[in-house]
Amino acid sequence: MWYQKTFRLPTFGRGFHLITKEIKAELESIAKVKVGICHIFIHHSTASLTINEQTDPTVREDFESHFNVMIPQDANYYKHNSDQPDNMTAHLKASILGGSLTIPVTNGKLGLGTWQGIYLCEHRNNPPSNRKITITVNGE
Repeated sequence: MWYQKTFRLPTFGRGFHLITKEIKAELESIAKVKVGICHIFIHHSTASLTINEQTDPTVREDFESHFNVMIPQDANYYKHNSDQPDNMTAHLKASILGGSLTIPVTNGKLGLGTWQGIYLCEHRNNPPSNRKITITVNGE
């Protein structure tokens, strides 16, 4: 069985946001899958996806703080500056974290760990609205 759906997330500000509920809401056909894989892809080069702690919001705050130190917005060696000052840093952060996730599907549910949630990592100060996501599920 193959299932694929493309949809748009609501607009989020800069930061790391839990989107597990939004992803699960788009997976109505997953209940039929006993064993499979769910692939989640974001269609943007200045935002990314990751899986991490879903319970304590300070983890998401620390992610944002760490990435801002690790990849400073005002580095004078960036050549790509045709857009806003946060554009090149957003590209770097998105490449480091990645644009897709693969999650096992077991008995009709995403195989996330107890404390895990799916993050949208929004790296722009004024992010484009409605980030586009494609979910593909394969299984039996």
